[in-house]
Formats: sequence, structure tokens, C-alpha cells
Amino acid sequence: MIALLVVLAALGLDRFLGEWPNRLHPVVWMGIAVKAAERRAPTAGRAAPFIYGLAMALILPAACGATAWATVSLPLVGPILAVLWLKSTFAVRALGVAGRGVSGPLATGDLHGAREGLRSLCSRDPRALGPDELAAGAVESLAENASDSVVAPLSWFVVGGLLGSGALAPAVAAAVAYRAVNTLDAMVGYHGRYEWLGKASARLDDLANLVPARLTAVLLLVGGAGSGASVRSGVTTMVRDRGNTESPNAGWPMAAMAGLLGVRLEKPGHYALGSGRAPTAADVEVAWIIVVRGLGVGGIVGGLALGWAGW
Repeated sequence: MIALLVVLAALGLDRFLGEWPNRLHPVVWMGIAVKAAERRAPTAGRAAPFIYGLAMALILPAACGATAWATVSLPLVGPILAVLWLKSTFAVRALGVAGRGVSGPLATGDLHGAREGLRSLCSRDPRALGPDELAAGAVESLAENASDSVVAPLSWFVVGGLLGSGALAPAVAAAVAYRAVNTLDAMVGYHGRYEWLGKASARLDDLANLVPARLTAVLLLVGGAGSGASVRSGVTTMVRDRGNTESPNAGWPMAAMAGLLGVRLEKPGHYALGSGRAPTAADVEVAWIIVVRGLGVGGIVGGLALGWAGW
């Protein structure tokens, strides 16, 4: 039952404390390591940046996972460190705060405040976005980040535990390694100057989120069932539009959310999900409610599974 207690404690810390201070946050340390490696990366050609980026994508997550494994394996303090490590992979409270950072100002017509709030949710440049686009960006980010913020790290926690015969150290190590992969993708895994340096990180992140993103979409549909949303529309839109995004994963939860809310989520020149009206600040609030309910159901089911397995 130790694994279940660790998960519950980590989620509780995230719920009541939010993010660690930057100086104590392992994800911030990961970012510092990525920046240090990036400064030394070759920039000429394709092969050299790609090989260097591949090394980054393999070594950094492995090093982070190994560090977590070693510390969680320590006698007496291991379970406490497991809670602290696992909590750092979650960002549920921060996700809700960021969502309200867009919906609140948007509801009062404060576009500048809403634009600043969106910066906390996604990497999209918000300076030229209007109310509809700001609301759409917030709804999309809440849906997609529901996976990154809790479903994916918990999924990899379970995978690590299964591979490690139920041991706590490999379970935590897998969740931490996932967070390192996700951090790499967020920092270098996109087009432009990082086209070749970040290609391996982006593909590894796609692979790591393959199952969690689809599981998140299902949980959002379940969460929408009790919120007045149209689950049927959510399923239809998810099935129809899930492949409209460049990412093989992001389209699943975002399309499901678009259908649930009956809105059209669009990033001009990139994708369009759903065929309804333009989203509003109120839709951002409803999206957050759906996320919370969906994650709650997932947490209950996951907890029962861990308890049944005797972890």
C-alpha cells in the first residue's frame, strides 16, 4: 500500500501547496540542465544538432530518473523523498490557477491581463490574440495539460512499478524521467531554430504521451457527463478531429473538450477542432470543471487499482 499512500500524499501536497519554490523545484533544475546543454549544442547543418539533441533526449531523462531512483532507495527517508519527487511531476493546482488567470480578466474585458495569463498556460504568443482566441487557447491548454500535469506522470509511475515488480523506486524514477522528457520537449522540441536539435525530444515526448493523451480524452468525456456538457458531441468531435493537430496526441483531449463545450477551437493556419461557436471566458471555467471531474474519476480508479494490486 506504500505506493498508493505516496501518490495520495503527493497529490495532496500539490492540491494544498501548489508549486515548489523555483530553487527547490526539480523541474526548474531540469530546465537549467537543458539550458546548459543547449548553450553547447552545435548549430551548423542537420546531423550534428540532431545527434547532440538525441543525446540530450536520452541522457537527461535517464540521469533524472536514476537520481530519483537512488534517493528513493535510501533507508528511512526513501518514502518521504518519493512523495517530494512525485509531487514535483504534478501541476494540477498550477493549471487551475493559470486557467483562472485567463478567464477572470477575460470576463471583465481585460485583454492585457488575459494575454499575460495565457503565457502561463502555453507557448503561443498572445500579443495579437482577441477574446475568442484567448479563450480558445486557454480551453485547449487546460485539456492538453491535463495529461502532462497528472495523467501522464501517474501512468508512467504505474509502468515503472509494473516493470519494477511493484517497487517504489522504479515507479518514481519513471514518473520523473517522463517529466524530464516533457521538459525537454517544451524547451527545444519545436520548429524554428530547434528543428533538428529538438527533433528527438519531440518524438520521444510523442511516444511517452501516446497512451496518456488518449486516456485523458476518455477521462474528460467522463468528467463532462456530470457537467451538462454533450458527451455524444464530445465523442463525435474527438473521433472526427483528433488528427487535425500536428501532434499525434494533443488532438485527442482538445477535440474531446471542443465537442463537450460545443465550441470551435482554432489556431489559424494550424488546426481547427469542433464546429460550434467561438469559446468565451465562461467556457474556460466549464473546461476546468470538466478537467477536475475527469481527473477525480481517474484518481479514484487508479487508487482502487493500486490498492487492489497491493502497492
